Amino acid sequence: MARTDHYQDPDAPRANSIVVAVTAFIQDQDDRLLMIRRTDNDLYAIPGGAQEIGETISQTVVREVQEETGIDVEVTGLIGIYTDPQHVIAFTDGEVRQEFSICFRAHPLSGTPRPSSESKEVLWVQPDRLAALNIHPSIRLRIEHGFANHAEPYYS
Repeated sequence: MARTDHYQDPDAPRANSIVVAVTAFIQDQDDRLLMIRRTDNDLYAIPGGAQEIGETISQTVVREVQEETGIDVEVTGLIGIYTDPQHVIAFTDGEVRQEFSICFRAHPLSGTPRPSSESKEVLWVQPDRLAALNIHPSIRLRIEHGFANHAEPYYS
């Protein structure tokens, strides 16, 4: 299912749902950031997705990262909570979701990067190479907050 992210767009469709979702900021021993290239909108992003019934939010992070990247992780901290109502995501099935995403810091444990049905590319990116990637502003904000490593989490 394809998606279109609308950000600060006065012509964006009205949201008709909110779903709890996560993203994960994961760096390897060389300080490279784990990124995916999404299949649904062709943008680069940090891994993440929606929480499923019966799992904790930390379990959601571990599952989504494993599904999208092949990397097993351990959640180590909270970067922020992102709920900007000016960011809506329109899906081809008619759902228009208001952003509600919790970004976590995680540590890679094992695994080999591999694409999935949700990620056409999985890569470890040097921080100085991020500017060249097509990344949505809401994801770029999370990445900036991850690198800033503030003592208190961000929230909107």
